[in-house]
Amino acid sequence: MARKISKRKQPEREVKPIKERMKIYSSKVLDDKVLEILNWMMNTGKIDSFDFPISSGKEACVFRATRIGKDGKPEHVAVKIFKYETSMFKTMLQYIEGDRKFDPRKNKRLLVNDWARKEYSNLQLMHRAGVRVPEPYYLRVNVIVMEFLGEGGFQSALMEQVVLENPQETYEDVVDNMRKTFDAGLVHADLSSFNIIIHKGLPYLIDWAQGVEKNHPHAEMFLRKDCHNIADFFQKLGVRTSDDEVYGKVTINRKDDGQQERRR
Repeated sequence: MARKISKRKQPEREVKPIKERMKIYSSKVLDDKVLEILNWMMNTGKIDSFDFPISSGKEACVFRATRIGKDGKPEHVAVKIFKYETSMFKTMLQYIEGDRKFDPRKNKRLLVNDWARKEYSNLQLMHRAGVRVPEPYYLRVNVIVMEFLGEGGFQSALMEQVVLENPQETYEDVVDNMRKTFDAGLVHADLSSFNIIIHKGLPYLIDWAQGVEKNHPHAEMFLRKDCHNIADFFQKLGVRTSDDEVYGKVTINRKDDGQQERRR
């Protein structure tokens, strides 16, 4: 573990590269608080270098970082930083309202922190359930460190951006992961070809902050939307499916549970 460095005596060389790279991004992404978190991660060995931006969305930016792995060799990780200055607050509320773990009355900064914690918690649950997601490593305030999905140091592409060799096989894989998600008690709630990464030929489901429990008041609506998005994408690739077919495959065990209840 790297030696801890006090805030007052912190070497400028550790902060300057981050600030220089961030000139291509809004200063609202890496404010002083986030810089403190990143430097804490470097000082405690969570990451060893903060490399470059991978992607930017309305609610978060993702960066590649490097750390020393268990085998002593450098390995890449993804660092997701949720923005405090975002236009997504009204959108966030529909996913948090009705969730017992979160209080929508909080101020914006605390709401974003909850949003990051929600993503981290959902990733942990999905990873344990065998859903193919980036493995989550650390959470600190509004920053998540997770598995880097890429090869040769570059992030793998979104499903929307690739030509699938076998659309039928990928379709079945995606739907099976949706089923595992549902069986584990969650609905992704924003699933589409833009939230799936094809890594080493396999689909990984990403962006879990909006994921809701099955008993959320809007869970059924969100699930229907997810099923429509997936069916619509693969229909365009020649896969014979429908919204109802995807929905049926995803919820098949709930139907079985219902039948079992009736038998009792």
